[in-house]
Amino acid sequence: MSISAITQTPSSPTGLMRIWKRYPNVIIGGVMLGIAVFAALAAPWLGTIDPQTIAPFNRLEVPGTEFWFGGDLVGRDVYSRTVYGARISLAVGLGVVVIGISFGLLIGILSGFVSWVDQILMRVMDGLMAIPSILLAVALISLTGASLKNVIIAISIAEVPRVARLVRSVVLQLKERPYVEAAITAGTPFILILWRHILPNTLAPLLVQATYIFASAVLTEAILSFIGAGTPPSIPSWGNIIAEGRTVFSIAPHIVMFPGIALSFTVLGVNLLGDGLRDIFDPRFVSRT
Repeated sequence: MSISAITQTPSSPTGLMRIWKRYPNVIIGGVMLGIAVFAALAAPWLGTIDPQTIAPFNRLEVPGTEFWFGGDLVGRDVYSRTVYGARISLAVGLGVVVIGISFGLLIGILSGFVSWVDQILMRVMDGLMAIPSILLAVALISLTGASLKNVIIAISIAEVPRVARLVRSVVLQLKERPYVEAAITAGTPFILILWRHILPNTLAPLLVQATYIFASAVLTEAILSFIGAGTPPSIPSWGNIIAEGRTVFSIAPHIVMFPGIALSFTVLGVNLLGDGLRDIFDPRFVSRT
């Protein structure tokens, strides 16, 4: 193997530098999201205590060596609550992505291939998209009750139409391609056409869309919890912590500041990752580079 071939491998410093120069957002966003995931998974081993432990003597304690992020209104450790809150936000984001992508993919494929189904499903999707996602989620949660599962379902319903329209547009383009028309003419089973020609070509836009759905779901959950329509107060989430600290923000800003930073950090990381993936999968970007 030649020296030039070795120097161009992705594991070499030169290869890593090339990746950094071409797609810095992917690396930065991936690292930021990885930190949030690590904090959520390793919460019990990061110097935390039970986030529900009440210590009245430590009420509104300022950040220090004992309470790294200070204490809240009833003396609970804000650091522990912030770290454990990452679990709720990431669980909501992942759950919404799985449900939204799954149902949106199914609806989009059916709408793209079957004309009479398209007329029905797309009108339903248009109706859902006409309602602001926050209002739709609040209405659904008010009917079903506040719980983590209901929050995920409520946010997912608002995201399904966006995925469905994206998949539908991709399918409408793909089914006009010569290789798809040839497969249909040759009598290839519909399922096999989907598996070989349709699904592989929807993965790239769906992967990019998934990052934006994830970020939107995390923010929406925080908003719902902030206004009291999200996860129950007994479950520590960034939205709940911020909502509880807003009444004493003037004298204890740390209660709002630290979970707010964690929320912004996670959403920024996911958005950077999504921007980087869009650049990778965008043929126009690839041709320019």
